[in-house]
Amino acid sequence: MKHRFSATTMLRRSLSYTRTCSRTGSSVLRVLGLESSCDDTAAAIVSSDGQILSETNVHQHSVHEQHGGIVPGLAANHHLKNMPMVVHDTLKKAGLQISDLDAIAVTRGPGLPASLAVCVAAGKTLAAVHAKPLIGVHHMEAHALMARMGTTVKFPFLCLLISGGHTLSLVVHDVNQYTMVGTTRDDSVGEAFDKVARELQIPWLGSQEGGGAGPALELLARSGDPTRFALPVPMDKADSAASPDFSFSGLKTRIKRMREQRLFDPAVRQDQADVAAAFQLAATKHLRKKTALAFQRARETNVAVSCLVASGGVASNLAVRGSLAQLAESNGVELVCPPPNLCTDNGVMIAWAGVERLKLGLLDPYTIDFIQRWPLEELKNMGYKPRPSSF
Repeated sequence: MKHRFSATTMLRRSLSYTRTCSRTGSSVLRVLGLESSCDDTAAAIVSSDGQILSETNVHQHSVHEQHGGIVPGLAANHHLKNMPMVVHDTLKKAGLQISDLDAIAVTRGPGLPASLAVCVAAGKTLAAVHAKPLIGVHHMEAHALMARMGTTVKFPFLCLLISGGHTLSLVVHDVNQYTMVGTTRDDSVGEAFDKVARELQIPWLGSQEGGGAGPALELLARSGDPTRFALPVPMDKADSAASPDFSFSGLKTRIKRMREQRLFDPAVRQDQADVAAAFQLAATKHLRKKTALAFQRARETNVAVSCLVASGGVASNLAVRGSLAQLAESNGVELVCPPPNLCTDNGVMIAWAGVERLKLGLLDPYTIDFIQRWPLEELKNMGYKPRPSSF
């Protein structure tokens, strides 16, 4: 006998879950989140009252460092190896079984296609076999909503999403409702951090120290002189200064040419530190100036934002946080950032986005596929209908 679970059926179930949890009789919901959009294999179980019941994250820094960046095929292969035990360990740590959960949330996109396929397939299978609601999560929505877990952050708020794959500012009106303000015209800020670290030949930090090339550059920049190598702030000329968009390719290329012209020696630690500090200062100024324009755009459209949220891996950078905190204060609001370990990719943010969407009945059928490129503003137009596959 073939079982078919429609979006309507799952919506009815989710609404019944919000009244009483399926097993305990509690009004608290519990959602498993799976993440494998890039190079971290992660899972977490989060409750609707903002408690992290368990989480597991397997990093691949040592796998990719020798290649100077993420190798998509290697990342996908390691997700395939790691995902079963990541899910197993997460359930074991929480003392729960799949039957105890109220829904399963998975990163649907955007991200690396082969990597996304792993968590989508795992989540769909678990949800279908156990007849649980399935929630396909937009990776950037998960970053944006992470600041609401266990806090009093209210809609609407201004959000700056800064990571290795994305750099954008947007107004978050509600779950599933976003207005883009600015986006990168070329590289993301996280990608620029990583590539400049490679130009400077900075060894990656291990996962226990924050992990990766960008955090290694930040650490080195603390001992550098940012004034020794003066770098221009991107998009600061008359033809681009008024745009809220971002650009980091020119800054990255400038440092590459400086190395080729032997203006610094990457084998000399002080040279490394001074260039790192100069790059970080220019990148931070650029983020601040363009986010200031996002505040201005919000005011022009009569949107009174409650706060500035910064999320994504680069939001864990202390220099960036400090500058954005000053900007937020000058605009009469607070800067809200998730803890550093929840700024980078993780299962907690996927599970929490799942909680937020489950409460509203925003569910997906078991036939969904991953979406490699997925503008965040498209969410509000998708309804309950599955979006065309990336294949």
